[in-house]
Amino acid sequence: MIEPYPLRFKPVLKQTLWGGRLLGDHLGKPIGEGANYAESWEVVDHGADQSIVVSGPLAGKSLRELLVEHQPWLMGESEDDEFPLLLKYLDCNRVLSVQVHPSDNYAAKMPIPDRGKTEAWYIVAAQPDSVVYAGLKTGVREADLRAAIQEGRAEEVLHQFHPEPGNCVFIPAGTVHALGKGLLVAEIQQSSDTTFRLFDWNRVDEQGNSRELHLQRGLEVTDFDRGPVQPIQVRQDVHAWQTLVMCDKFVLRAFQSGPAPVTGETFGDDDRFHLITVPSGTATLTTTTEKLRLATGDSLLLPAALGPVRLDLGEHSTALEMTAV
Repeated sequence: MIEPYPLRFKPVLKQTLWGGRLLGDHLGKPIGEGANYAESWEVVDHGADQSIVVSGPLAGKSLRELLVEHQPWLMGESEDDEFPLLLKYLDCNRVLSVQVHPSDNYAAKMPIPDRGKTEAWYIVAAQPDSVVYAGLKTGVREADLRAAIQEGRAEEVLHQFHPEPGNCVFIPAGTVHALGKGLLVAEIQQSSDTTFRLFDWNRVDEQGNSRELHLQRGLEVTDFDRGPVQPIQVRQDVHAWQTLVMCDKFVLRAFQSGPAPVTGETFGDDDRFHLITVPSGTATLTTTTEKLRLATGDSLLLPAALGPVRLDLGEHSTALEMTAV
């Protein structure tokens, strides 16, 4: 049996038309040339997208291999044979398409079955004019949304607000949403890549072609009773772990410091895996055998067998902690 230790992975970088440079400039990710780095998948086990361990006795192993070879060690009481969560960062240099994700039941019946996709965003940085689109305006029904999309005016029926760093936005499956430009976001979600694109802001490529939309399927999975989604604000005066989201897929907590470093409380001795990421500042993770320094953008997977840990923060720092339910 391998002695349990915190796992660091090589980020899986994704380039798309809406990306930028913040994954490298702000979070220290190993991006190359160009200004279209959109996503850094920190912890993932989804088909060909696999996190690879970068240090320790398990270096070179994929997260899929860890699940096959060390399932109880990694997952504890969970009997899931696939890693259920996906942790990522997004650099929204341009507005993303308006999307909606299916539930587990709907996704399982698709030609290529997948999980549903419930997710939550933590706003790391935001330009003053940035916008989050989260949910539909009160009273919007299927016919209203369909007409707005077909007439190129979807923005009129979307609830929207200007986010601030420290905001959290919970997006259950079935919630219509889009991230606006000028945002740097940490996202925790079910391990799924199933997205139905409802509207793409009337954009066309150099050949005059629009991106594919999935209007009928998107309307089928939309929760028209969800209504507007309001941001959850991390309390700036609380320097202890705060629960931001607790749902049937995951728990998301935040821990932040002010002008002085903060010592955290012990957690993790619960026979479950935990994910840690540091969207800003620095942190120190203390286990029963070692101390690990974490810089801005660092992420870890703590195996269930690791036992109790403590996370301490440097000044003006934030850490996020996530686990499956």
